[in-house]
Amino acid sequence: MSELKERLLPPRPASALNLRDAAAASRSSASGRTSLLGVDVLGLKKRGQGLRSWIRVDTSGNTQVMEVDKFTMMRRCDLPARDLRLLDPLFVYPSTILGREKAIVVNLEQIRCIITADEVLLLNSLDNYVLRYVVELQQRLKTSGVGEVWQQDNGQLSRRRRSFDNSFENSSPDYLPFEFRALEIALEAACTFLDSQASELEIEAYPLLDELTSKISTLNLERVRRLKSRLVALTRRVQKVRDEIEQLMDDDGDMAEMYLTEKKKRMEGSLYGDHQSLLGYRSNDGLSVSAPVSPVSSPPDSRSRLDRSVSIARSRHDSARSSEGVTENIEELEMLLEAYFVVIDSTLNKLTSLKEYIDDTEDFINIQLDNVRNQLIQFELLLTTATFVVAIFGVVAGIFGMNFEIDFFSQPGAFRWVLIITGICGFVIFSAFVWFFKYRRLMPL
Repeated sequence: MSELKERLLPPRPASALNLRDAAAASRSSASGRTSLLGVDVLGLKKRGQGLRSWIRVDTSGNTQVMEVDKFTMMRRCDLPARDLRLLDPLFVYPSTILGREKAIVVNLEQIRCIITADEVLLLNSLDNYVLRYVVELQQRLKTSGVGEVWQQDNGQLSRRRRSFDNSFENSSPDYLPFEFRALEIALEAACTFLDSQASELEIEAYPLLDELTSKISTLNLERVRRLKSRLVALTRRVQKVRDEIEQLMDDDGDMAEMYLTEKKKRMEGSLYGDHQSLLGYRSNDGLSVSAPVSPVSSPPDSRSRLDRSVSIARSRHDSARSSEGVTENIEELEMLLEAYFVVIDSTLNKLTSLKEYIDDTEDFINIQLDNVRNQLIQFELLLTTATFVVAIFGVVAGIFGMNFEIDFFSQPGAFRWVLIITGICGFVIFSAFVWFFKYRRLMPL
């Protein structure tokens, strides 16, 4: 990884680095700019409007760092501006895989690249996942050793693809074009990254949830709230990748658009067929191929017939090729997407199970809290009943505390009998209330 960093970003002298840092610090302090983690954000936006550094990986696994502006990249890959905006690191877009005429635009988590039939273009970044993608792509391309040899046999231009596999190993019968190899590594990197984050979240979540069930505290509830927020955000990202793959699998036209190598061969074959038909038509009309034909001497009807025959031949050739590509070759990409659809669906099921566990824990906590609340209500009911019984003593004390003379006060055991009778009446009333509460099942038996 360090060797790739040194190769992609060549080191500068220490003096130049010090001078550059000092100049940047003086400019930022003089202009009043704020730097985010040591990066000048305003300067980054200005640089984003001009040249950008791209990492180019060709079919042989060779890497090259080049600086290209947006419009040159649009003309190079025949892409609209909105597709390049998906790769802009200053904006956050959901995961997307777009199949265009000459390129595949991939935006999967940290992997943002443009895949063509001959090269892969990534935004130059020091992110570890981007560097791992470049290293993995180089290793697989150099290991497979797939090259293209152009030969010309009997005046016909044909392309033969030869595989320089190791003679001691069994060659795989399933061949994947260059664009699908690059797409496979991007899907693998995205699925692996999301699955690792899901596993880390699981390792952190289950002990925390078990601790929350045993001890309900404000700190544990806050930690679970943050955990659930992270889970919801990760689930959305995984769901978006899954939906993108499923959408591609459901649309045969989008999958057919992603066969860049086949479309390139079809285009070259159609151009060669048009050239041969043009030569054959001229030879049939008695025109010399070597001698130039003046547009004045050739009649307009002959030129119209020539254009009509060329267009008919081209349309027949393209329709035949497209029908074959949709019916036969689409199975390779479909199996590739299906394999990673299973992987990302497994990650989504893992997150769904974790969310269900969190929901079950919340239900268990709510049940516990409801139980405690019911116990408090029962205690409050008993306390209210006891207060009512004690109030009876207050009524008796208020009656006997009035300022008038009766004969009952002169008896020696009157006070004791009043206390006994009042206590028995209060106990009977309290027991009656408790029996009524149990009869109505307002309290547990």
